[in-house]
Amino acid sequence: MTIDGKYALVASPTDEAQAADAQLRELHEFVDLKDAECVIALGGDGFMLQTLHQMLADNQIKPIFGMNLGTVGFLMNEWRPHGLEERLSKAKTFSVTPLRMDAVTVDGDTVTSPAINEVSLLRETRQTAKLEVTAGENVVIEELVCDGVIVATPAGSTAYNLSARGPILPMGSNLLALTPISPFRPRRWRGAILPDKTRIAFRVLEPLKRPVSAVADQREVRDVATVEVRLDTSLTLSLMFDPEHALDERIAREQFIA
Repeated sequence: MTIDGKYALVASPTDEAQAADAQLRELHEFVDLKDAECVIALGGDGFMLQTLHQMLADNQIKPIFGMNLGTVGFLMNEWRPHGLEERLSKAKTFSVTPLRMDAVTVDGDTVTSPAINEVSLLRETRQTAKLEVTAGENVVIEELVCDGVIVATPAGSTAYNLSARGPILPMGSNLLALTPISPFRPRRWRGAILPDKTRIAFRVLEPLKRPVSAVADQREVRDVATVEVRLDTSLTLSLMFDPEHALDERIAREQFIA
């Protein structure tokens, strides 16, 4: 197998990623994204999410193989310039279904955005947020007083969700994590694990006094009044990993890291 003429190459603007980009281009020929069968992404997790969102926006969804030239690189493979053809031929592919966030601002504007890792609601000021929480057709919490709340996919459960002490969700579990950030009332509520078909909705109480922003991965919408989150089954993303670095195994191992 040769990658020449089949793959696109994209890189983060950092010096390290740009140097790796130049090194790979000396070894292989690459094509534009629209003509590619697969995309090789050089950077960190943030750049991977940025690239996935750009593919969704351009309706150019292709399998993607990332190599880490960032910090954590949880969604990335190890950076190695040589042996790329063999790695791609042996790569294990995982399908990821993003969330869809529909946010309505206090001014009545509606913003829709996909989220691969999570949708977060966050207080904008020193005052806590007050949120009504609906799961399915039922109001499950009439008033959640907190710094914020997260809806995370399995792929995103080891990111912000884990930092907020949310549960790690195995790939293929068909579950979502609903995790509060610094909950004040109900004080003992630590979140919920829900079937991924569940519609999760939030209504901001006192939105002018206690403004809240909604963030879908990296896209922020400020001063929201209501936010609805659900799995977008019309979209499927494919992430490729070295067999010894597979995403499902990495997520599972995170449960045993002290």
